[in-house]
Amino acid sequence: MISHHDACGLIDAPSAALPELLVRAGELRDRGRGRTVTFSAKVFVPLTTLCRDYCGYCTFRRDPGEPGAHTMEPGEVVALAQAGARLGAKEALFSLGDKPEALFASHREFLRRHGHRTTLSYLRAVCAAVLAESSLLPHANPGVMGERDLAALREVNVSMGIMLETVSERLLGPGLAHDRAPDKVPARRLRTMALAGKLGIPFTTGLLIGIGETRREVIVQNFRAKPRIPMRDAVEPSLDDLLWTLAVARLLLGPDVNIQAPPNLSPDVYPRLLAAGLNDWGGISPLTLDHINPEKPWPLIPELRRATESQGFVLRERLAIYPEFATRPEYLDESLRARVLDQVDERGLVKESHEHWRRW
Repeated sequence: MISHHDACGLIDAPSAALPELLVRAGELRDRGRGRTVTFSAKVFVPLTTLCRDYCGYCTFRRDPGEPGAHTMEPGEVVALAQAGARLGAKEALFSLGDKPEALFASHREFLRRHGHRTTLSYLRAVCAAVLAESSLLPHANPGVMGERDLAALREVNVSMGIMLETVSERLLGPGLAHDRAPDKVPARRLRTMALAGKLGIPFTTGLLIGIGETRREVIVQNFRAKPRIPMRDAVEPSLDDLLWTLAVARLLLGPDVNIQAPPNLSPDVYPRLLAAGLNDWGGISPLTLDHINPEKPWPLIPELRRATESQGFVLRERLAIYPEFATRPEYLDESLRARVLDQVDERGLVKESHEHWRRW
């Protein structure tokens, strides 16, 4: 583990220093996490594609009336969760735009018809429906939240998250990635993370590299250019940039933190990602697209297993809550504890008898 001062010293490290950096990160990962690499079998639930933010790199968001603009009905959500459960999924990952009711009267009317004033209230209701009518466990990523909404969502989610993306306020400037994105002010997102910690919510976050930041602003999802976004001509981060970020994150955050990189965004280089110190592949769906990067298909789980095991690791399934939190009751609402414990072993991993993909 290195200090902030030492991490800053790596900013200008030459490319020739990357192999040694990866070795150090891999050794630190092995010390804390061993040789087990995890993933979560999920369904991706795009609850609403409406959003009040206009990020320069986003293909997910829509305005009402645009092709792809949609808010899912409760029945659609439950049907998707039930279909995923039949394929062995255990996580319902909710992604949605930030506070669309602030901009769009049609969305306010949708919420009113369903008995809600806010999208976050509606999210809580559909998470409760998934718990009641399927075997899946919700994990919501709804953007900036206050303490009251976090506490309400904690009752129906085994974990939650928010993409920090960057700590660079410079990207809020005219013409930059977050120019028209009031919910991407770093301080607001950091405040949400702090409140989640206060409430004892198992929480994930991440950095998005390649959206205009520099190494002096970030310490891990890589930006991908797409035809319909304002940043369609931006240069994508290189593989070395991704490996550097993973390795420095591992060295800075230490041996015990869970670090992941989406495998569908970097196909064919799984051994190099493993060498950089990650210990988790994130969520992988046997049913749904990655609605944030729909042009990037998920790897087949048997394929990912072969790639992982070829490097001397064991691939294991986890729930939407990471193993070290799954067996600690203080991190789960009382109503969810028995449901989680029924599915995990003594290490907090999914019981092998429940890992349906092993039969594929």
